[in-house]
Amino acid sequence: MERLLERSLFASRWMMAPIYVGLALSLLILLWVFALELWHLIGILPVMTVNDAVLGVLALIDLSLAANLLLIVIFSGYENFVSRMDLSEHEDRPEWQGEVDFSALKLKLVASIVAISGIHLLKVFMDVGKYAPEQIRWMVVIHLVFVISGVLLAAMDWIASHGKSLKKGKASQA
Repeated sequence: MERLLERSLFASRWMMAPIYVGLALSLLILLWVFALELWHLIGILPVMTVNDAVLGVLALIDLSLAANLLLIVIFSGYENFVSRMDLSEHEDRPEWQGEVDFSALKLKLVASIVAISGIHLLKVFMDVGKYAPEQIRWMVVIHLVFVISGVLLAAMDWIASHGKSLKKGKASQA
């Protein structure tokens, strides 16, 4: 009975596969929005100001970072929680694929969130007149919370891995 329960629980990881397929399909949404944003930029090209160009490019970068983040979550999540992808021989396989564990995935997620938040903040600063000072203050505070959270998460992971290596060192000495 215990063995059946354990096998069933282990097999339940496949319930995550449709979620990763859904995330992959959501890349189409980001692609659509990217294409619309690019089309908008092309449309205003004759009258584009420097601020328009910078804000438009920042929007495109923002979307590409979100798509990159999505791919990291899809690949790493699938490989960490569902099944290994048997693509080791594929010439286009990313170097990091298969090497991003849950701890590294968390750090990559936080780093991407900080980058996306930073780009949004930069877009606000480029057009500061559109925003109330209170809104800007809150955006800065939220960005700082993301930055501090990322630093603390990295510090916690470093402490945890350092503690593991100390335990291994003590165990090998005994």
